[in-house]
Amino acid sequence: MRALPLIVGIVNITEDSFSDGGRYLAPEDALLHARALAEWADVIELGPASTHPNARAVSAQEEIQRLQAVLPQLVAAGNRVAVDSFQVATQSWALEQGATYLNDTQGFPRPGEVPGLAASSAKLVVMHSVQRRGKAVRRRTDPERILEEIEGFFAERLEVLGKAGIARERIILDPGMGFFLGSNPEPSLRVLRELPWLQKRFGLPLLVSVSRKSFIQALTGRDARGADAATLAVELFAARAGVDYIRTHDVAALRDALRVSAILGD
Repeated sequence: MRALPLIVGIVNITEDSFSDGGRYLAPEDALLHARALAEWADVIELGPASTHPNARAVSAQEEIQRLQAVLPQLVAAGNRVAVDSFQVATQSWALEQGATYLNDTQGFPRPGEVPGLAASSAKLVVMHSVQRRGKAVRRRTDPERILEEIEGFFAERLEVLGKAGIARERIILDPGMGFFLGSNPEPSLRVLRELPWLQKRFGLPLLVSVSRKSFIQALTGRDARGADAATLAVELFAARAGVDYIRTHDVAALRDALRVSAILGD
C-alpha cells in the first residue's frame, strides 16, 4: 500500500489571509485552532503574515510577536510545527524555539544569513514562485514554459543550499500553486499533471498547497470558503500522484478522504 501523504494544517495568525483573515490573530484563538487541527494533522504550520497580492507587509518583529504566544506552547506539547516566513530574523527565532519545519515562499535565497540553519535538523520547504521575492503578484504566465522555469529554479536553489551546508535530505520542494504560478489557472493545472515527473527529476519529497487557492476559485466560480469540495478533489489527485505532504485548511476532511481512498485501493 502506498504511504499516505503527511498533512500540514494551516493556522494563519494574520489579519488579512484570503480564506480566514482575522479569525486566529488573537493568540488564544490561534492556539485553540492549532490544537484542534493537531488531532488530524501531522504538522501544524503557523503563518504570521499573508502573502496574497493584496496582503499588508508585516515586519519580522511583528511576525515574531504573533508567533511568540503560540509556537513555544505547541512545541512544548510535542507537536511538529512549521513556520511560514521568508524573513531571516523570523526564521532564526523559529529555529531557536524548536520549529521542525521552515517554509520559505522565496526558496531560501540567503541561507547563509540565517544563523544556525546549516547546523539545524529542521526540514526546509523550498517553494517556487513566479515573482521570486515578496508576496504573490497578479501575472498571467505561459503554462507551456512553467515546468522549465520550476526545474531551473529548483536546480539553482539546491546548488546554493548545498554550498551553504544544508543536507539534501532536509529539503522538501513546493512548486507553488495559484498566484505563485500565475493569475490564470492553466499553469497550476499543468504542474499538477506533471507532479510525478517533478518528483522523479529531483528525487526529493514534494509538498503541494492547493487549499482554497485562486485557480480553484477560478475553475469553480466560488470564493475561498466555498472552494473546499473542489480543493479536496485536487488534493486527492495530488495524493494519487505520490506527493509527500499536503498543506490544507480542512485537515479533518482530507484525513478522512485519504483513509477511505486507501481502503478502496485508490
